[in-house]
Amino acid sequence: MNHPTSAAILERARRVTPGGVNTSIRRVEPMPVWSRAAGSRVYDVHGREYIDYHAAFGPAILGHCHQRVNRCVRETLDEIDLLGVGTTEGEIRLAEKIVQHVPSAEMALLCNTGSEATHHAVRLSRAATGRRKFIKFQGCYHGWHDYLCMNVITPRHKIGSHDPGSAGMLREAVENTIVLPFNDLDAVAQALDRNRGQVAGLILEPIPHNIGCVLPRPGYLEGLRELTRQHGVILTFDEVITGFRHTIGGYQRVSGVTPDLTTLGKSIANGYPIAAICGRRELMERFATREGGDVFFAGTYNGHPINCAAALATIAELEDGRVHRHIFRLGKRMRRGLREIVARSGIKAHVAGFGSVFLTYFLEGPVHSYEDLLNNDDRQQVRYRQLLLKEGIFKLPMSLKRSHIGGAHTEEDIDRTLSAAEDAFRRLVHGESRPVALQSVGTESGEPK
Repeated sequence: MNHPTSAAILERARRVTPGGVNTSIRRVEPMPVWSRAAGSRVYDVHGREYIDYHAAFGPAILGHCHQRVNRCVRETLDEIDLLGVGTTEGEIRLAEKIVQHVPSAEMALLCNTGSEATHHAVRLSRAATGRRKFIKFQGCYHGWHDYLCMNVITPRHKIGSHDPGSAGMLREAVENTIVLPFNDLDAVAQALDRNRGQVAGLILEPIPHNIGCVLPRPGYLEGLRELTRQHGVILTFDEVITGFRHTIGGYQRVSGVTPDLTTLGKSIANGYPIAAICGRRELMERFATREGGDVFFAGTYNGHPINCAAALATIAELEDGRVHRHIFRLGKRMRRGLREIVARSGIKAHVAGFGSVFLTYFLEGPVHSYEDLLNNDDRQQVRYRQLLLKEGIFKLPMSLKRSHIGGAHTEEDIDRTLSAAEDAFRRLVHGESRPVALQSVGTESGEPK
């Protein structure tokens, strides 16, 4: 990717775009310049082919440029575009599908990004309770807004204190956010007791995927549900990643724990820009989209016909369960194969994942919280991914980031990936690695996705 053509394209990009990319976390080394994508493959500007497990941070659950999804979008474009007033059949049908499949959803509203959805969840929770404070967990990411953009990839010396994700954030927003360790019910109970009557809501990724894959301990989600009920706190599951990828109803359907509010995005539309907030009727009806509602909700592109068409087509592909059975089977096989490779290598590593998600941490497991990940060998993890890149396997070359299997991946893709992983571990064992510059989980702050 250091070919002169790539360098020239990146220099052109940097002249008109800060850093040459439109999202901070797209800055990686080496920097890819893509030309096309199809199924389980992505192609750079030089025509090199990669098996893609990055999947645009997860949305491509069916595979890139899925023909049936794109056909529905094209058909919609021939019939209707953005009107900006009233509603459309597509918006109604999509909300009906969300209500049908997501246990917490009695009503749903559509927006464009996961950050918007979580922003609305915070505002609604504060309006409904009349309280100001919010609880989030170290290592969970819920978007770029001031309410929650903090304490994700936190340096070791800042654990236990506020770690804002950006300059320019309002101090009052940061100070009204309580950050707790994941998987620790006692910490939640104590925080709620200390701040009795002040906490409006608690939000979490039911599986913190922005730091890879940290599974909730047995009883943890149930415990959160009970504690929030006792204290009158609105419980929000941020299922922007887990929703529709781990099953069509989200991880809440897997766990059997139903929150008050849920945010959705990514896999709901196979890469088209749409998100949603859904939840209990009495909460959702506080939004000003209903006459008498007092919580503002707006967005010119909310419920855009092409995005609704993409989401409806994606859900139609997922409803019979075949895609999830396929990607779960491949995910299980991938994790089993990686564990065997790790065991043969003698390298200290831990394979984690759930369903179609997998990654290899370079530490001794198990992993129950972000604090456990401070022991991860970030340099070795990034070097491992760079070695895979040379073999045509694309996983984001950055520490802690998850990989995804989609409906377009095949058994042959898994075979080829495991063979490349075996070779990469062999090279790591024999010291064929070079120092690389990266952001370390223990020393620097980074942006999640």
